[in-house]
Amino acid sequence: MTAVRMPWRVPMSREARHGYLFILPWIIGFIAFTALPMAATFVFTFLNVSLAEPGPLRFVGLSNYRRLLGDEQAWAALGVTARFALMWLPVVVALPFLLALALNSRSLRGSGAFRVLLFMPYVVPFVAGALIWQNMLAADGWINSALRLLGVAHPPSWLHDPAWVTPGLVLIGLWGVGSGIIVNLAGLRAIPTQLYDAALLDGAGWWRRLRHVTIPMMSPVLFYTIILAVVEVMQYFLVPLVLFEGSGDPGGATRFFNLYLYQTFFTFQEMSYGSTLAWLLFVITLAVTLLLFRLSRRWVHYTSER
Repeated sequence: MTAVRMPWRVPMSREARHGYLFILPWIIGFIAFTALPMAATFVFTFLNVSLAEPGPLRFVGLSNYRRLLGDEQAWAALGVTARFALMWLPVVVALPFLLALALNSRSLRGSGAFRVLLFMPYVVPFVAGALIWQNMLAADGWINSALRLLGVAHPPSWLHDPAWVTPGLVLIGLWGVGSGIIVNLAGLRAIPTQLYDAALLDGAGWWRRLRHVTIPMMSPVLFYTIILAVVEVMQYFLVPLVLFEGSGDPGGATRFFNLYLYQTFFTFQEMSYGSTLAWLLFVITLAVTLLLFRLSRRWVHYTSER
């Protein structure tokens, strides 16, 4: 009697079974700590879950979404995040790339020591780094003292002026660019030297080699950096929480959207409305990421492509 082979059973090799067995802990963790909480928060958006005002659980339909549409604080916080992103993203993408170019130069002596010095701040806890920068950006801190030595009579009030607090936060963010430098440096080291040799034979100078060889070959790394930076900037809230205790000072210029979401969840304990804010953040991040992937077809070049 021959065994009947079920059409829905997909044949699996021994290596595949072992592979799924090894990633099983990750799958269980993803389902338990990511997929199920996401599903729960989506259900919360249609309920009235609130720890501040406990009561009978009931279905409220789209009332949380209607509240979101009329919440001026939420849209103002989203605007604060967008302004910070417009200033922060070019810096966090361009600066590590330029520093990696300098470290990759053969004429630079002691590049190994510079790599260590630029990466060391990244391993310092970010809260400690933020407190260090708070003293550096104070009215009588190192930054303003250096500006006075350069002839600036009235240095900006970095952390107390709404017009200057965003550039001040960008300066604080430079504390962690060491990881981006290492990633860009690895990408530069992976570019085949034959391409530079061919460009030199064609008479290409430094700028043409950078434009026609380095940047196209580094475009996947730059695209990877942009995607991570977008996700990171949409979740930005730790530094304003530490420096300003979540107050949004000065003048609401540091009330980022993720900070407003955090306060809604854990300070005001409005779980349903906090879940609605979280899903708005997720949809915006997903839309921006998909748009970047769409645009990447025009400028990102992979060596495996024909």
